[in-house]
Amino acid sequence: MKNITIFIITGLSGSGKSTAIAALEDAGFYCVDNMPVDLLPKFLDLPIERDSEIAGIALVMDLREKGFLTRYNPVFNELKGKGYDFEILFLEAGEDILIQRYSTTRRQHPLSYGKNVRDAIRAEKEQLKDLRAAANWIIDTSKFNVHELKAKILDFAQKSKKLVPMRIHVFSFGFKYGIPNDADLIMDVRFLANPYFIPELKDLDGETDAIRDFVLNHDETRAFLKKYLDLLDFLIPLYKKEGKAYLTIAIGCTGGRHRSVTIARSIFEHIHKSEKTAELTHRDLSQPT
Repeated sequence: MKNITIFIITGLSGSGKSTAIAALEDAGFYCVDNMPVDLLPKFLDLPIERDSEIAGIALVMDLREKGFLTRYNPVFNELKGKGYDFEILFLEAGEDILIQRYSTTRRQHPLSYGKNVRDAIRAEKEQLKDLRAAANWIIDTSKFNVHELKAKILDFAQKSKKLVPMRIHVFSFGFKYGIPNDADLIMDVRFLANPYFIPELKDLDGETDAIRDFVLNHDETRAFLKKYLDLLDFLIPLYKKEGKAYLTIAIGCTGGRHRSVTIARSIFEHIHKSEKTAELTHRDLSQPT
C-alpha cells in the first residue's frame, strides 16, 4: 500500500470531516471514519490494494478517540520511517460558524462535558494546534456549503491516478409505466414522430434498424439530438466538477419501446466515446405493444 494515495482527514469537530470523507468515497477511495490511530499500521498492512481497484485510502482521525492526541505523533513517524507517504488534511471553521452548526444539528461536542460549546471549541483548538501545524493542507470550511466542500476535497483527490470516474447511466422508459424516481435528467421525446402508428413498424422495437431509420431520419429528431447532445457535453463536466458520483439520464416516450429506445441508444453512443463507464438500459423494452 506504500504506492497508493493516503489521506488522513482530521480537524475541528463540526468542520465537515464527514462531508470530506463522503466525497472521497464517491471518488473511489477506500474510506474509514474514526479509525483508531494504533490500528493504522496494521490496517495499512492489509492487502486492500491488491484485492480491489481503489483510488486511494482516506481515514478520519480526531478527538473522538481518547488516545489520539498522545498516540498520533509516534504512529505517524513510525509509518513515515517505513516509507509510507500520506498527507494530512486539517479542516477547521470559525467559532461562530461551528456554534451555528452545532445548534442546527443538535449534536454534542466531544469536549463539551462541563463546558459550553464555545469553550469546548476553544479547548479543541488548543489540543489540536500541534497537529494543525504538522498538516500538509489546512482547509477553512466556514464559507463552504456541502457541494463546495466536496469540490474542494476532490481537488486534492485529483492527484490519484486511479480516481474513479463519474458513472453515467442512460436508460429509456415508457411514461405509461411510471416516471423513474432515480433519474437526474428526464427528457420527454413524445414530440417525435411515432412509429407505433405504422402497421409494419408497430411490433418492432427501437433497437431494430427499421425503427432507428424511421425515428432518426426526421429533421426534428436531428435538430433535437444536436441541441440535447450539446447540452449534455456542457453539463457532464460541470457535474464532475461538483463531485457527482453518478448521473442518470432518462429518456421517455409513451410505451418505452420505440422512440425512447432509439434516442437513448444515440445518446449513449455519443457519451460512450469519451465516458467509457457509461451504461445503457431499456427499462420497458419487454413490455407488450
